[in-house]
Amino acid sequence: MEGVISLSTNKVKIEIYGADIICASCVNSPSSKDTYEWLQAAIGRKYPEQPFEIEYIDIESDLTDAKQKEIAEQVLNDEFFYPLVIIADEVIGEGHIQLKPVFTALEKHGYVAQS
Repeated sequence: MEGVISLSTNKVKIEIYGADIICASCVNSPSSKDTYEWLQAAIGRKYPEQPFEIEYIDIESDLTDAKQKEIAEQVLNDEFFYPLVIIADEVIGEGHIQLKPVFTALEKHGYVAQS
């Protein structure tokens, strides 16, 4: 059918790693939880009716998932700034997060922006 836009039915996993205390080099940036809530709302508005899974991971909590624990340790060891945004196992941004790289990554996975 011409003119019909096919919306993504893939459910991409978005992980936001952070802590309650704002990253020392990110003093004027939003907190990790604020970033998580902001991204969740922005993605939902830009890609309505396209499923995604977004998870906030507290790097200071007792993590049981081995991969999440390894990434949290990397953040705690200053290998990454937080908040750290990972989409489908790819690092998209760290520290001061911007929407454009997040949207670009989602569109690589088939998401279609709605006006």
